[in-house]
Amino acid sequence: MEQFVNSLNGILWSTPVIYILLGVGLLFSILTRFLQVRHIKEMVVLMFKGKSSKAGVSSFQALSIALSGRVGTGNIAGVATAIAFGGPGAVFWMWAIAFIGAASAYIESTLSQIYKVKQDGQYRGGPAYYIEKGIGWKWFAVLFAFAALIAMAILMPGVQANSIALGIENAFGIPKYFTGIAVVLLLAFIIFGGVKRIAKFAQVIVPFMALCYILLSVIIVLMNISELPSIISLIFRSAFALDSAFGGIVGMAISWGVKRGIYSNEAGQGTGPHAAAAAEVSHPAKQGLVQAFSVYIDTLFVCSATAFMILFTGMYNTEAPDGSFIVNNLKGVEAGPGYTQAAIDSIFPGFGSGFVAIALFFFAFTTIMAYYYIAETNIAYLVRGKNSKLPLLLLKLVILGGTFYGSVKTAALAWALGDVGLGIMVWLNIIAILILAKPALLALKDYEQQRKQGLDPIFNPNALGIKNADFWEKEYKKED
Repeated sequence: MEQFVNSLNGILWSTPVIYILLGVGLLFSILTRFLQVRHIKEMVVLMFKGKSSKAGVSSFQALSIALSGRVGTGNIAGVATAIAFGGPGAVFWMWAIAFIGAASAYIESTLSQIYKVKQDGQYRGGPAYYIEKGIGWKWFAVLFAFAALIAMAILMPGVQANSIALGIENAFGIPKYFTGIAVVLLLAFIIFGGVKRIAKFAQVIVPFMALCYILLSVIIVLMNISELPSIISLIFRSAFALDSAFGGIVGMAISWGVKRGIYSNEAGQGTGPHAAAAAEVSHPAKQGLVQAFSVYIDTLFVCSATAFMILFTGMYNTEAPDGSFIVNNLKGVEAGPGYTQAAIDSIFPGFGSGFVAIALFFFAFTTIMAYYYIAETNIAYLVRGKNSKLPLLLLKLVILGGTFYGSVKTAALAWALGDVGLGIMVWLNIIAILILAKPALLALKDYEQQRKQGLDPIFNPNALGIKNADFWEKEYKKED
């Protein structure tokens, strides 16, 4: 099983694929004239604007749901894994994919808003919706919906659950199956409460834990501030084969940095757009810009926090492709949460294991919640106009079962399965947004023009020649 999964990953995440993903992000950055730089202030302001409604959530709540998916085990275990197999240079490539990926996040999230629908009393949207309405390929939309269901409900929750169980076992000695049962019970309480409960839980927990985690990282960096120039230099030298120790694995640095960067920030993956569609906004570009900033929060802030804690304390191993060690500072410690726990313990003895276990619990648990919401949205797409009670009940049972199964499986298999799920979704979504980028670019231009006129932008798809944006056509007429 593990050998087959690894072979599949070898195809989905081959070197050409890595460069394609970098190229797509760079293309969108150029086409949007690097909105991720030009509109940083606007992104921050828009995060806190807007209110929820009966059908939708506020921009901040939608951001929190999206961050629930983005800020997860990839920010702790994923960064450690990237350093373990790609060296410190992998951190630079995580930053690079986040910077250019912000443009991809804008495109996909704006498309999701443009082609969203009001279904069963709430907003729904995502790749399946914009593929069908924007491109007209219903078969491709159905393919994405099934791929998302398999990834979100079966393959990827196990990665999050496994990291929770492993972190708690390392810190407190609690067996994995006990943790698995506890996580399943809490998850059941949340997902049976609907999207509003998910949004309310996420908007409190995600910002609080992220700030605590970043604050601890800042303290560790300040305690070792004299090392800052050398660590930054090490990251850049390793990324471009200028370091004698890590120069031979620069290809691995790019591969692992991009792969783990995308796993963490999800730019272009097709997951963020589901939450973006749920936001109550007057113009699609507003939520597109908010979601672009969420990539920065995830990678430039939270992932960097982990990387700096590990590199500043030297609590990591780096393995060469032949199985030998370039760095071997943590004998017998598996790549993952153990690196971060050891890093914090080296500064605050006895504190690291417990803190990381708790942070992992909240980060990973909220990610599983987001996975459920994404899977639920794709169920809603597939069963439109039909009774969805039974499919949704089955979905809840499957994701609860997948979560428990992942808690007790080996970390290597859990990560490999997660990579397969991610790879399939990325491929399908990247094809879609490359074909369908024009409406999102038109929306950005329209938004910027209205802002220059001192207006609070309102979206009119007819004026821009955008077809099948049914929700906005009706809403705009109401504004008139």
